[in-house]
Amino acid sequence: MRPKTPLPDPETLALRALAFIAADDDRLQRFLGLTGIEPGSLRGLARDPAGLGAVLDYLLGWEPLLLEFADAEKLPPESIAAARRRLPGHSEDG
Repeated sequence: MRPKTPLPDPETLALRALAFIAADDDRLQRFLGLTGIEPGSLRGLARDPAGLGAVLDYLLGWEPLLLEFADAEKLPPESIAAARRRLPGHSEDG
């Protein structure tokens, strides 16, 4: 039995997700268009735990992108949902 690879902390995972989105112009344009976030606001988003949660919400809301990111990071997709629950703004928070 293979030992489990430790998962990155939720903020790190969300930062990696944001970098993954930003690395591809089509992904980035879709993200900006659907979320209404201005390109100049990405740095602030990266420093805000609730904003990072919103990045994971975006991934979780579009399965093909979620699976692509999970594959790139060599993580099970459900670990991304688990990380989302640990960031502010999760639907069960309020």
